[in-house]
Amino acid sequence: MTNFKKYSEAFVEYLQIEKNASPYTVKYYRNDLEIFFNFLNQEGIHNLNEIEQRDVRLFLTTLYDQQLSRRSVSRKISSLRSFYKFLEREELVNTNPFVHIYLPRSSKSVPGFLYMEELEKLFEVNDMTKPAGQRDQALLEVLYGTGIRVSECQGLKLMDIDFSIGTIFVKGKGRKERYVPFGRFAEIALEAYIHEGRLKLLEKTDTSSDIVFLNVRGKPLTNRGIRTILNKIVERAALTVHVHPHKLRHTFATHMLNEGADLRTVQELLGHESLSSTQIYTHVTKDHLRDVYMKSHPRAKGENRE
Repeated sequence: MTNFKKYSEAFVEYLQIEKNASPYTVKYYRNDLEIFFNFLNQEGIHNLNEIEQRDVRLFLTTLYDQQLSRRSVSRKISSLRSFYKFLEREELVNTNPFVHIYLPRSSKSVPGFLYMEELEKLFEVNDMTKPAGQRDQALLEVLYGTGIRVSECQGLKLMDIDFSIGTIFVKGKGRKERYVPFGRFAEIALEAYIHEGRLKLLEKTDTSSDIVFLNVRGKPLTNRGIRTILNKIVERAALTVHVHPHKLRHTFATHMLNEGADLRTVQELLGHESLSSTQIYTHVTKDHLRDVYMKSHPRAKGENRE
Protein backbone atom coordinates (compact mmCIF):
# COMPACT_ATOMS: atom_id res chain seq x y z
CA MET A 1 0.00 0.00 0.00
CA THR A 2 1.48 3.27 -1.14
CA ASN A 3 0.37 5.43 1.81
CA PHE A 4 1.09 2.85 4.52
CA LYS A 5 4.44 4.31 5.55
CA LYS A 6 3.20 7.90 5.54
CA TYR A 7 0.11 7.20 7.64
CA SER A 8 1.75 4.74 10.01
CA GLU A 9 4.68 7.09 10.73
CA ALA A 10 2.27 9.96 11.37
CA PHE A 11 0.36 7.74 13.79
CA VAL A 12 3.55 6.65 15.55
CA GLU A 13 4.59 10.29 15.92
CA TYR A 14 1.20 10.99 17.48
CA LEU A 15 1.66 8.11 19.93
CA GLN A 16 5.13 9.26 20.94
CA ILE A 17 4.48 13.00 21.24
CA GLU A 18 0.85 13.37 22.25
CA LYS A 19 0.24 10.08 24.06
CA ASN A 20 3.72 9.64 25.59
CA ALA A 21 3.57 5.97 24.60
CA SER A 22 6.44 3.74 25.68
CA PRO A 23 8.78 2.16 23.10
CA TYR A 24 7.14 -1.22 23.80
CA THR A 25 3.66 0.18 23.08
CA VAL A 26 4.85 1.79 19.85
CA LYS A 27 6.46 -1.49 18.81
CA TYR A 28 3.18 -3.39 19.26
CA TYR A 29 1.19 -0.76 17.35
CA ARG A 30 3.68 -0.92 14.47
CA ASN A 31 3.41 -4.69 14.36
CA ASP A 32 -0.40 -4.63 14.38
CA LEU A 33 -0.49 -2.06 11.59
CA GLU A 34 1.95 -4.06 9.49
CA ILE A 35 -0.17 -7.21 9.82
CA PHE A 36 -3.29 -5.29 8.80
CA PHE A 37 -1.70 -3.64 5.79
CA ASN A 38 -0.28 -6.96 4.59
CA PHE A 39 -3.83 -8.31 4.70
CA LEU A 40 -5.10 -5.33 2.67
CA ASN A 41 -2.42 -5.85 0.03
CA GLN A 42 -3.40 -9.51 -0.29
CA GLU A 43 -7.04 -8.50 -0.74
CA GLY A 44 -6.13 -5.88 -3.34
CA ILE A 45 -7.37 -2.97 -1.24
CA HIS A 46 -5.24 0.12 -1.83
CA ASN A 47 -7.28 2.90 -0.30
CA LEU A 48 -8.05 3.27 3.39
CA ASN A 49 -11.50 4.65 2.58
CA GLU A 50 -12.39 1.48 0.65
CA ILE A 51 -12.43 -0.71 3.77
CA GLU A 52 -15.84 -1.89 4.91
CA GLN A 53 -16.97 -3.91 7.91
CA ARG A 54 -17.09 -7.09 5.83
CA ASP A 55 -13.35 -6.58 5.15
CA VAL A 56 -12.78 -6.21 8.88
CA ARG A 57 -14.71 -9.43 9.56
CA LEU A 58 -12.58 -11.23 6.97
CA PHE A 59 -9.49 -9.84 8.68
CA LEU A 60 -10.75 -11.24 11.99
CA THR A 61 -11.22 -14.63 10.37
CA THR A 62 -7.63 -14.66 9.13
CA LEU A 63 -6.40 -13.83 12.62
CA TYR A 64 -8.35 -16.69 14.20
CA ASP A 65 -7.14 -19.03 11.45
CA GLN A 66 -3.63 -18.29 12.72
CA GLN A 67 -4.64 -19.73 16.12
CA LEU A 68 -4.18 -16.36 17.83
CA SER A 69 -5.69 -15.99 21.27
CA ARG A 70 -8.77 -13.85 21.81
CA ARG A 71 -6.63 -11.46 23.81
CA SER A 72 -4.18 -10.99 20.91
CA VAL A 73 -7.01 -10.44 18.44
CA SER A 74 -8.66 -7.93 20.78
CA ARG A 75 -5.42 -5.98 21.09
CA LYS A 76 -5.04 -5.80 17.31
CA ILE A 77 -8.60 -4.57 16.86
CA SER A 78 -8.06 -1.98 19.58
CA SER A 79 -4.85 -0.81 17.89
CA LEU A 80 -6.58 -0.44 14.52
CA ARG A 81 -9.58 1.31 16.07
CA SER A 82 -7.18 3.87 17.57
CA PHE A 83 -5.34 4.17 14.26
CA TYR A 84 -8.55 4.98 12.38
CA LYS A 85 -9.68 7.36 15.09
CA PHE A 86 -6.43 9.26 14.52
CA LEU A 87 -6.97 9.23 10.74
CA GLU A 88 -10.49 10.60 11.24
CA ARG A 89 -9.14 13.38 13.42
CA GLU A 90 -6.64 14.28 10.72
CA GLU A 91 -9.44 14.08 8.10
CA LEU A 92 -7.58 11.40 6.16
CA VAL A 93 -10.54 9.00 6.15
CA ASN A 94 -14.31 9.47 6.22
CA THR A 95 -15.33 6.62 8.53
CA ASN A 96 -13.86 4.21 11.06
CA PRO A 97 -14.71 0.62 10.04
CA PHE A 98 -13.52 -0.67 13.42
CA VAL A 99 -15.75 1.54 15.55
CA HIS A 100 -18.59 -1.01 15.78
CA ILE A 101 -16.41 -4.12 15.93
CA TYR A 102 -16.52 -5.53 19.46
CA LEU A 103 -15.19 -8.81 20.68
CA PRO A 104 -16.55 -10.69 23.71
CA ARG A 105 -14.38 -10.00 26.69
CA SER A 106 -11.92 -12.73 27.43
CA SER A 107 -11.80 -13.85 31.03
CA LYS A 108 -8.87 -12.33 32.84
CA SER A 109 -6.57 -14.85 34.42
CA VAL A 110 -6.02 -14.39 38.12
CA PRO A 111 -2.40 -13.37 38.66
CA GLY A 112 -0.26 -15.84 40.54
CA PHE A 113 1.42 -14.83 43.77
CA LEU A 114 3.73 -16.27 46.43
CA TYR A 115 2.81 -17.16 49.98
CA MET A 116 4.90 -15.79 52.83
CA GLU A 117 6.42 -19.22 53.48
CA GLU A 118 7.71 -19.32 49.88
CA LEU A 119 8.99 -15.75 50.08
CA GLU A 120 10.91 -16.42 53.28
CA LYS A 121 12.80 -19.23 51.56
CA LEU A 122 13.88 -16.83 48.82
CA PHE A 123 15.17 -14.29 51.32
CA GLU A 124 17.21 -16.90 53.20
CA VAL A 125 19.43 -18.28 50.41
CA ASN A 126 21.56 -15.30 49.35
CA ASP A 127 25.17 -15.22 50.57
CA MET A 128 25.48 -11.78 52.16
CA THR A 129 29.28 -12.10 52.43
CA LYS A 130 29.61 -11.82 48.64
CA PRO A 131 28.88 -8.78 46.42
CA ALA A 132 26.52 -10.76 44.18
CA GLY A 133 24.66 -12.10 47.20
CA GLN A 134 24.18 -8.58 48.59
CA ARG A 135 22.95 -7.43 45.21
CA ASP A 136 20.52 -10.34 44.88
CA GLN A 137 19.11 -9.68 48.34
CA ALA A 138 18.63 -5.99 47.61
CA LEU A 139 17.03 -6.80 44.27
CA LEU A 140 14.61 -9.22 45.88
CA GLU A 141 13.71 -6.79 48.67
CA VAL A 142 13.11 -3.94 46.24
CA LEU A 143 10.95 -5.94 43.82
CA TYR A 144 8.77 -7.37 46.58
CA GLY A 145 8.96 -4.37 48.92
CA THR A 146 7.85 -1.80 46.33
CA GLY A 147 6.01 -3.74 43.63
CA ILE A 148 7.81 -1.86 40.86
CA ARG A 149 8.12 -3.32 37.36
CA VAL A 150 11.32 -5.07 36.32
CA SER A 151 12.00 -2.32 33.74
CA GLU A 152 11.59 0.31 36.46
CA CYS A 153 13.94 -1.61 38.74
CA GLN A 154 16.50 -2.05 35.98
CA GLY A 155 16.55 1.71 35.38
CA LEU A 156 16.89 2.76 39.03
CA LYS A 157 19.67 5.24 39.70
CA LEU A 158 21.40 6.03 42.99
CA MET A 159 19.86 9.50 43.04
CA ASP A 160 16.38 7.93 42.85
CA ILE A 161 16.71 6.42 46.34
CA ASP A 162 16.02 8.71 49.29
CA PHE A 163 17.00 6.90 52.48
CA SER A 164 16.02 9.87 54.67
CA ILE A 165 12.31 9.39 53.97
CA GLY A 166 12.40 5.83 52.62
CA THR A 167 11.16 6.40 49.08
CA ILE A 168 12.18 5.50 45.54
CA PHE A 169 11.57 7.82 42.61
CA VAL A 170 10.24 5.63 39.80
CA LYS A 171 10.03 6.48 36.11
CA GLY A 172 7.19 4.31 34.89
CA LYS A 173 5.36 3.45 31.68
CA GLY A 174 4.51 6.29 29.33
CA ARG A 175 7.06 8.55 31.07
CA LYS A 176 4.84 8.68 34.14
CA GLU A 177 6.67 9.30 37.41
CA ARG A 178 5.79 8.39 40.99
CA TYR A 179 7.30 7.99 44.45
CA VAL A 180 7.09 4.56 46.08
CA PRO A 181 7.96 3.95 49.75
CA PHE A 182 10.13 1.06 50.90
CA GLY A 183 10.41 -0.58 54.30
CA ARG A 184 13.13 -1.45 56.77
CA PHE A 185 14.15 -4.77 55.20
CA ALA A 186 14.67 -3.15 51.80
CA GLU A 187 16.54 -0.29 53.44
CA ILE A 188 18.99 -2.63 55.19
CA ALA A 189 19.55 -4.69 52.04
CA LEU A 190 20.04 -1.62 49.84
CA GLU A 191 22.49 0.06 52.21
CA ALA A 192 24.59 -3.10 52.52
CA TYR A 193 24.68 -3.54 48.78
CA ILE A 194 25.30 0.09 47.82
CA HIS A 195 28.05 0.70 50.39
CA GLU A 196 29.76 -2.68 50.03
CA GLY A 197 28.84 -5.12 47.27
CA ARG A 198 28.14 -2.54 44.58
CA LEU A 199 31.52 -0.84 45.11
CA LYS A 200 33.27 -4.19 44.66
CA LEU A 201 31.31 -4.89 41.47
CA LEU A 202 32.34 -1.49 40.11
CA GLU A 203 36.00 -2.47 40.55
CA LYS A 204 35.49 -4.97 37.71
CA THR A 205 35.09 -2.19 35.11
CA ASP A 206 36.85 0.99 34.05
CA THR A 207 33.60 2.88 33.48
CA SER A 208 31.47 4.52 36.16
CA SER A 209 27.72 4.09 36.46
CA ASP A 210 24.94 5.58 38.56
CA ILE A 211 22.64 2.61 37.88
CA VAL A 212 21.85 0.81 41.16
CA PHE A 213 21.89 -2.82 40.08
CA LEU A 214 25.03 -4.08 38.34
CA ASN A 215 26.11 -7.43 36.96
CA VAL A 216 29.26 -9.29 38.01
CA ARG A 217 31.27 -7.31 35.44
CA GLY A 218 30.21 -4.00 36.93
CA LYS A 219 27.84 -3.14 34.08
CA PRO A 220 24.14 -2.24 34.49
CA LEU A 221 21.88 -5.27 34.78
CA THR A 222 19.48 -5.92 31.91
CA ASN A 223 15.88 -7.07 32.32
CA ARG A 224 16.99 -10.53 31.23
CA GLY A 225 19.79 -10.43 33.80
CA ILE A 226 17.30 -9.72 36.58
CA ARG A 227 15.16 -12.67 35.50
CA THR A 228 18.22 -14.93 35.42
CA ILE A 229 19.14 -13.88 38.96
CA LEU A 230 15.63 -14.67 40.20
CA ASN A 231 15.75 -18.09 38.56
CA LYS A 232 19.01 -18.87 40.37
CA ILE A 233 17.55 -17.70 43.70
CA VAL A 234 14.58 -20.02 43.17
CA GLU A 235 16.94 -22.92 42.41
CA ARG A 236 18.91 -22.28 45.60
CA ALA A 237 15.70 -22.10 47.60
CA ALA A 238 14.57 -25.42 46.06
CA LEU A 239 11.13 -24.03 45.28
CA THR A 240 8.96 -25.84 42.76
CA VAL A 241 7.04 -22.69 41.78
CA HIS A 242 7.98 -20.51 38.83
CA VAL A 243 9.05 -17.04 39.97
CA HIS A 244 9.42 -14.14 37.58
CA PRO A 245 9.76 -10.42 38.41
CA HIS A 246 6.11 -9.71 37.65
CA LYS A 247 5.07 -12.42 40.09
CA LEU A 248 6.77 -10.45 42.87
CA ARG A 249 4.74 -7.43 41.74
CA HIS A 250 1.55 -9.54 41.92
CA THR A 251 2.61 -10.74 45.36
CA PHE A 252 3.19 -7.18 46.57
CA ALA A 253 -0.30 -6.11 45.45
CA THR A 254 -2.02 -9.19 46.85
CA HIS A 255 -0.34 -8.97 50.25
CA MET A 256 -1.11 -5.24 50.49
CA LEU A 257 -4.81 -5.84 49.83
CA ASN A 258 -4.90 -8.84 52.16
CA GLU A 259 -3.59 -6.66 54.98
CA GLY A 260 -6.23 -3.99 54.46
CA ALA A 261 -4.75 -1.50 51.96
CA ASP A 262 -7.38 0.24 49.87
CA LEU A 263 -7.51 -0.28 46.13
CA ARG A 264 -6.72 3.36 45.24
CA THR A 265 -3.51 3.29 47.27
CA VAL A 266 -2.36 0.06 45.64
CA GLN A 267 -3.22 1.52 42.24
CA GLU A 268 -1.00 4.54 42.91
CA LEU A 269 1.85 2.41 44.24
CA LEU A 270 1.75 0.12 41.20
CA GLY A 271 1.54 3.04 38.79
CA HIS A 272 -1.63 1.77 37.14
CA GLU A 273 -3.36 4.38 35.00
CA SER A 274 -6.75 2.72 35.41
CA LEU A 275 -8.29 1.28 38.56
CA SER A 276 -9.59 -1.66 36.52
CA SER A 277 -5.98 -2.85 36.11
CA THR A 278 -5.67 -3.05 39.89
CA GLN A 279 -9.09 -4.60 40.50
CA ILE A 280 -7.95 -7.98 39.19
CA TYR A 281 -6.12 -8.46 42.49
CA THR A 282 -9.42 -8.36 44.38
CA HIS A 283 -10.20 -11.77 42.82
CA VAL A 284 -7.05 -13.14 44.44
CA THR A 285 -7.94 -11.77 47.86
CA LYS A 286 -11.47 -13.21 47.91
CA ASP A 287 -10.18 -16.61 49.05
CA HIS A 288 -8.22 -14.90 51.81
CA LEU A 289 -11.27 -12.92 52.93
CA ARG A 290 -13.39 -16.06 53.05
CA ASP A 291 -10.77 -17.85 55.16
CA VAL A 292 -10.66 -14.94 57.59
CA TYR A 293 -14.47 -14.86 57.76
CA MET A 294 -14.78 -18.59 58.37
CA LYS A 295 -12.20 -18.44 61.16
CA SER A 296 -13.42 -15.23 62.79
CA HIS A 297 -17.19 -14.86 62.56
CA PRO A 298 -19.10 -16.48 65.46
CA ARG A 299 -21.85 -17.79 63.20
CA ALA A 300 -19.73 -18.68 60.16
CA LYS A 301 -19.70 -22.36 61.11
CA GLY A 302 -22.95 -23.98 62.07
CA GLU A 303 -23.12 -27.07 64.26
CA ASN A 304 -24.44 -30.25 62.68
CA ARG A 305 -27.99 -31.00 63.77
CA GLU A 306 -29.58 -34.38 63.64
